[in-house]
Amino acid sequence: MKEDPLSLLLKFLRFPTISTQSEHAEDLRHCAGWLANLLQSIGLHAEVRPTAGQPVVFARTPHDPAKRTVLIYGHYDVQPPDPLDLWETPPFDPTLRNDCIYARGATDNKGQILAHILGVGETLARIGTTPVNVVFLIEGEEEIGSPSLEAFLLAHRDELACDVICISDNGMAADFHPTLSYAMRGIAAMEVRVQGPSVDLHSGVYGGAVMNPATAAARLVASLHDADGRVAIPGFYDTVQPLADWERAAAAECPVTDADLLAQTGSPALFGEAGYSAVERIGARPTAEVNGIGGGYQGEGTKTVLPAKAFFKLTFRLVPTMEPDQILDLAEAHLRAQCPPGVTLEIERGHSGLPYFSDPTSPDGQAVQRALERVFGAKPSLYREGGSIPILTTFKEILGADSLLPALASPDCAAHSPNENFPVRNFHAGIALNQALLEEFAIVPARGIHGYKGDVPDLAKTARTV
Repeated sequence: MKEDPLSLLLKFLRFPTISTQSEHAEDLRHCAGWLANLLQSIGLHAEVRPTAGQPVVFARTPHDPAKRTVLIYGHYDVQPPDPLDLWETPPFDPTLRNDCIYARGATDNKGQILAHILGVGETLARIGTTPVNVVFLIEGEEEIGSPSLEAFLLAHRDELACDVICISDNGMAADFHPTLSYAMRGIAAMEVRVQGPSVDLHSGVYGGAVMNPATAAARLVASLHDADGRVAIPGFYDTVQPLADWERAAAAECPVTDADLLAQTGSPALFGEAGYSAVERIGARPTAEVNGIGGGYQGEGTKTVLPAKAFFKLTFRLVPTMEPDQILDLAEAHLRAQCPPGVTLEIERGHSGLPYFSDPTSPDGQAVQRALERVFGAKPSLYREGGSIPILTTFKEILGADSLLPALASPDCAAHSPNENFPVRNFHAGIALNQALLEEFAIVPARGIHGYKGDVPDLAKTARTV
């Protein structure tokens, strides 16, 4: 590799690729071009391909029909950096301190996907080929739900045909601890706008005579949970499968404890659905979360108004076998039933994605575990990831391949938060992991495993933990 890997990551992180903000569309296009040039420089055929939204970066090694094909997926778009005043250094001026790189996108997902790219580059530089065919698919809309990617997959299904998909867009169970995420929660989003009077009113003249939209919003938000943290929407848990015994055992053996999670969050105490550990709640139980709420005067001091409107934004994290549309239907029915008189609701649905489950004991799952152990020197943990990658089920439906998720992100990476960071040693380990993964994926057929389809197993029958 001609350029130092760390300097390449710093260049990558300087692009303010915020997909949710239209003013950054040009930054996203420039970043896609930079990525394609990098992939081309390490020996892959690479190009930037248009979609209905932000472009996709597509690259591949020369195809050898005698080899298996591995598709590596990632994204170059990032979350907004707000609130800016909480960043110790500017979010798009990457800074190295305490052996970590601090920048928006450092972990999610620029550091992780670049490690895979550079791993392939090092393999090509060392032996001139790769043990498997490699296809890179790197999109610019993951942080807004991948709205253009399904159409791209359908249009380019043949070019994207693969045996397995590898993704590192997830977190380790503990600091520098090898981790294979075998499940991801789904997501369903909505925004609720509460409308009252036609204009802000004097709270002394009209207070007590009309319903205050901010009060109504607070009451509606409060109705989403009972006092023990269980979601109070009728029917919400009807399709939730109970945790299998082996999964509860895996969670109990996970190196991260409730005390660790408490320290990571900086919260005064943990809280959530009774009967489950914090590790189980964040990976294996569904949630209803308020992501934003507002209404009325926000400035300094007091302004005695009764606001005309208020709002709140919700996301629901879903587990197998919950359906996003069904959950949004239930949530909307609940909110309308709880809505007090004197205000009206406007409910807008946002992006959604199905939960995902793959068998960690499949031949490819075992290959990932072997690669993790080679690089990190310890048996990997099997982990349910609390976040969501909505495109996983679409990959399965269109390409017919399972996705395996070896993690590179540290538990305290602050993804989506101020001071997002990526440890330098994780970055270098990721480069090594990619090379081990390609070698391990290549030998799966040699172990006598043919015709494996990786179908989702009966959760109660998958019973091995390493």
